[in-house]
Amino acid sequence: MDLVEGMGESSSPPRSFGGGGCFSGYDVRNDVYNRLVESGREEVVSNPNFRELLDAHFSRLPPSYGLDVNMDRVEDVLLHQKILALAKDPEKRPVYNIRFLETASTRTDGNDDQQSVSALSTPRPSCNAANEEVVPSQKRTRDCAIEFEPCYKLEDLNLDVRRNPRDMEGRYHTENFCRRCLSKSLLALAFLPFLCCSRRQEFSNIPIHEVIFSTIDKPKLLSQLSALLSDIGLNIREAHVFSTTDGYSLDVFVVDGWRAEDTDGLYEAMETAVAKSEGSWSRSYNSHSAVEKALSAEAKSGDWEIDRRLLKMGERIASGSCGDLYHGVYLSEDVAVKILRSEHLNNALEDEFSHEVAILREVRHKNVVRFIGACTKPPHLCIVTEYMPGGSLYDFLHKNHNILELPQLLEFAIDVSMGMEYLHQNNIIHRDLKTANLLMDTHNVVKVADFGVARFQNQEGVMTAETGTYRWMAPEVINHQPYNQKADVFSFAIVLWELVTAKVPYDSMTPLQAALGVRQGLRPDLPKNAHPKLLELMQRCWEAVPEKRPSFSEITTELKILLQEVQKTSEVTNGS
Repeated sequence: MDLVEGMGESSSPPRSFGGGGCFSGYDVRNDVYNRLVESGREEVVSNPNFRELLDAHFSRLPPSYGLDVNMDRVEDVLLHQKILALAKDPEKRPVYNIRFLETASTRTDGNDDQQSVSALSTPRPSCNAANEEVVPSQKRTRDCAIEFEPCYKLEDLNLDVRRNPRDMEGRYHTENFCRRCLSKSLLALAFLPFLCCSRRQEFSNIPIHEVIFSTIDKPKLLSQLSALLSDIGLNIREAHVFSTTDGYSLDVFVVDGWRAEDTDGLYEAMETAVAKSEGSWSRSYNSHSAVEKALSAEAKSGDWEIDRRLLKMGERIASGSCGDLYHGVYLSEDVAVKILRSEHLNNALEDEFSHEVAILREVRHKNVVRFIGACTKPPHLCIVTEYMPGGSLYDFLHKNHNILELPQLLEFAIDVSMGMEYLHQNNIIHRDLKTANLLMDTHNVVKVADFGVARFQNQEGVMTAETGTYRWMAPEVINHQPYNQKADVFSFAIVLWELVTAKVPYDSMTPLQAALGVRQGLRPDLPKNAHPKLLELMQRCWEAVPEKRPSFSEITTELKILLQEVQKTSEVTNGS
């Protein structure tokens, strides 16, 4: 089975802004406008500029927003407008609105592991959504119940491993250049509803609520919101996640787990949870100062600042949701050029760009892709590194279908381990180690690449943000627990397994299923006929307890000793 590695696991689908809800020749804005006018709403009929305001609202959101509009409740669009408008005030962020939707019942149809959820027949009274009071941080109001129309456009979240992995992965096909987009991927939260499935079965009647958030869009916001809802005890049934072109979020969650229909208590719980992370919701970045501060320390810009006029751009190698990778020439040297698209630039992306450049400036090792320079003057941001004509290990194994002999396998593994050992010695955690981020030069030397989510380890030595790619991600990262450099060691174990088997890890599962399995102790099946010392090392590297995993210094030593043993055995065999 051919799979596209990790696409959609560590970044979201390419976003096409400015679509305004147009798809296949149909413009949903016209229907929304006409229905609002027919409703006779005062704010619609009395405002001669309302159509322009409505068009502006749709234009700042991706086309998927138009697909998700419930035409039976178009007044919700007015509520979304109001929420986004309030979110512009830093004192009011995050803005959130909570309302009861319906009561669902659970029953078991003679199968202990199957759960059926059906709406009760009694309809709830509807309300004027546009007149609902939405709640900025530290303020609360009563909700207003509405009739609930399920949204069938969101991917059904189930764990049936028989499902074709392409069903999910194909929908999120994108190159891994924009790590900020990971925060907006539904995969970043989709496994959370299943953590409390057993608890759901205790209820005969389950109240369903809707929670709408809006705040400054930033890296890992979706993980932050999902963790916040989880802390309150809510299970996410549906999630509709949108980013505006001017840097705000509109996130709509359908949840269960709150026992009461009345939302007063839920507002109080939300206030408490938000207050715990007060200050993080309104964080904004000064786009120019963020880049300049990170890039100014310890080096003169003339040492690595690239003059774009000296860059000769060649063919595009790959495309991602927020940038493109090109083969180029700089001062007569073949280079790889990663360019962030100017139309997608925002404060968060520029901040992430500055982190990547700051790390690349500090590293120089034969097994780490060499940094040549960068263009750091917005809006023309790009990173220039050495060109790696051998491509990625992922393509080498899974697209070119190469089966490695043991000596070559060990040489590749040693290259990776030495590169990672160097990074860890310099206090850097890669956080997205996988075969797609391991590149080969003309001599088949493997080098660690792509530092888009890499970070200098903090003083406490641990991190908590979920980042990386699910098939290679350590369980402590998936669980949002504190982690350190040993998370990279776990990812290396999966890379080592790939080198031995030439297979995609968990290839019969979606990334989501793999993540849930790993947190519950799942590991890839041990390959048959592999060298026993290699299998033993692999198992130690993917230990559930990080402290039990070896360091890359130990790994490198063991791999070199094993390679010597293999080479001696080969010499004896060939000599005889």
